Formats: sequence, structure tokens, C-alpha cells
Amino acid sequence: MSLKLIRKEIRKAANPKKAKLLLRFFKTGKGEYGEGDVFLGITVPKQREIVKKFKDLPLRDIEDLVKSKIHEERLIALLLLVYNYQKHQEMREEIYAFYLKNIKHVNNWDLVDLSAPNIVGKFLLKIDKSSLYYFLKSKNIWKRRIAVLSTFEFIRNNDFEDALKIAELLLKDKHDLIYKAVGWMLREIGKRNTNELIKFLNTYYKKMPRTMLRYSIEKLPEKQRKTYLNSNS
Repeated sequence: MSLKLIRKEIRKAANPKKAKLLLRFFKTGKGEYGEGDVFLGITVPKQREIVKKFKDLPLRDIEDLVKSKIHEERLIALLLLVYNYQKHQEMREEIYAFYLKNIKHVNNWDLVDLSAPNIVGKFLLKIDKSSLYYFLKSKNIWKRRIAVLSTFEFIRNNDFEDALKIAELLLKDKHDLIYKAVGWMLREIGKRNTNELIKFLNTYYKKMPRTMLRYSIEKLPEKQRKTYLNSNS
């Protein structure tokens, strides 16, 4: 498998009409969070097909893809990392280090969401998680979102402590994409342990950004949702 072949496959799957839609969807205009990103218009299922076909691509070539200006090439690189992390236990530490080394290229919400839980989250599950709190201090929104989304793996394993701490620390964040991510993780906690979610809400619902609150209470009964929303300042 070679870099030249996978790039040929990627170009073959391009859809210019869909690319125009994605430019708007991922906010690539001046001053927006995805400013300057380049899209070819390839669906995620199609990208996963390419990943399956080129699953043996070496890390040196994956690194070229993850540094690409083209969004789909970066996502394919990250999906290849996820695949290798799952399939090759002996590579996990190397892949985690590779991810951190190239973290500046994980620079849109889908890139974060499809990679952080399955690499950073899985790697940190049973070890020290202090790196996540370091990410929270970053001015880079994507590092903060990586910290949030990485907790999804902890939540899957019924470990809520860090997700709740991170949610508390981000109550005063300024970005809607962080509010949505935190709300999503709180909702996932609630699906597994409603009491933990209610305890957090009863402490912080008046301080929570409305977007965060709305995402977090999506699975609660309607009457309960209305009570929280009506009391949210």
C-alpha cells in the first residue's frame, strides 16, 4: 500500500457538488471555526471503505495524510489510526504518541469526535488523566474538545468522575462547540446513571450555558426538562 495509491483513490471519490455543501456545514468562511479548510465532498462511509482497503498503510504515510490541507485526507488518516489502535495492541502507545505529536491537525469537530474517544480515551482509561486537564487550559478549541470527547470512553466504562470535573471546569467556556460537547457527555452519563446527571444539574443548572443544558437533558422526561430550562438564567 502506498501514499500515491490512497490519494488516487481519495481523488476518485471526490464529489465537487457535495464539497460545496460541506464548506458551509463545517463553517469554513473567514472568521469561522473551520476557516480555510478544503473539502473534496467524500462521505464518511466512503472514507471508511478507503480505510478498510488501505488498512496496512504505514505510519509514515499516515503522517503525510494527517498533515494534509484536505479535510477528508486528515479524517482518513485518523480513522486509520483508530483502526490500528483497535487491531494492534502492541502499537497503542506509539499511536497515542503519534496522535499527540500531530494534534494540531485534529482541527475540526468531526476529526475530534471520531478519533479522541477511541485513541486518547482508550489509552488513558486506566492510567493518569492529567493530560486532559492540560488540554483544557489551551486557547485551541479543538484541544479542549479532545479533552471532553476523550471522556466518552470513561463514561462507556461507567467511570464518570473526570467527565463531571471537566464539565464543571468548562461552564464558563466561550464556544458553542464546547457547550455541545459537554452537554453530550452529560447526556451520556445520564443514560447510564440518571442520579449522577441529576446531582450535577441540581448543582450547576443555573450556571450552565443554555446549549449545554439542553443537550444534557435531552433524555429526561419532558416535565423535568421544562423545569430546568425555565429556571436557567
